[in-house]
Amino acid sequence: MSQFIEVHRDHFTISTESARLDLDAIVDMLSRAYWATGRSRETIVRSIEHSLVFGVYDDARQVGMARVVSDYAAFAWLCDVFIHEEYRGRGLGKWLMETVVSHPDLQHLRRFLLVTRDAHGLYTQFGWKSLSSPERWMEKFND
Repeated sequence: MSQFIEVHRDHFTISTESARLDLDAIVDMLSRAYWATGRSRETIVRSIEHSLVFGVYDDARQVGMARVVSDYAAFAWLCDVFIHEEYRGRGLGKWLMETVVSHPDLQHLRRFLLVTRDAHGLYTQFGWKSLSSPERWMEKFND
């Protein structure tokens, strides 16, 4: 499994300690995310159980997250990146991405993917770019 990390900045913390996650806050945040529309609480809980989750906290209150699905050897998928609306514009998203990409267990991946509709500017700052050969990729998408 993955190595636990915790980093601090002022009164904010980013932690991968799963016991610290606030499932109610996560379900609430993802209910407002365009990519998670209609995702049930059961599905959210199951996805968290099988992922490396970076929680963002204002003292004890969870105000953001990012989830990484990985084999920790060759591949990872970054998803469910969310900063609560009240906390946007404070640099928390950038700090969260710095923390994700510097996690020790994610350093030697061959491929690290994500899908975004509107946050390309954030992710390009951390090395993501458009697929070099999109014609090679396929998906099985179940609506």
